[in-house]
Amino acid sequence: MVTTAKLPAAAAARRAADLALDLKAQDVVLLDLKGVTDVTDFFVIASGTSDTHVRSVAEHVMETLKKQGMPVSHVEGLQQGRWALLDYVDFVVHVFHPTLRQFYQLERLWSDAREVSLEAPATAGATADPSAEAPQRAP
Repeated sequence: MVTTAKLPAAAAARRAADLALDLKAQDVVLLDLKGVTDVTDFFVIASGTSDTHVRSVAEHVMETLKKQGMPVSHVEGLQQGRWALLDYVDFVVHVFHPTLRQFYQLERLWSDAREVSLEAPATAGATADPSAEAPQRAP
């Protein structure tokens, strides 16, 4: 068993999003839910191109995070491959088949949440909070 120091929720959720992107998940979104709900701090939402792709993305996220000392707390829907939900308590990963993602529209349902940019690559073991504002430079 590999053990590592637990990453802050923001960095761990960002890591999960990056892992989904590693397997070519589409339309990956990271939502900051702090202050919006007490259920969790972040949602990672991604789409696979098929049931097999949905399962593969979810399994890749689960296996890699487990190796990094972050086992999943609860899993739903993985075998069916239409919508896999990975609950890490501080963040939840949703990997959808595109038709179900369009049907449930989690981004619209949680529209009060702030979307965290995934543009800059996360560094391994980063402790920076992606929900924090960038410091302002003096003129």
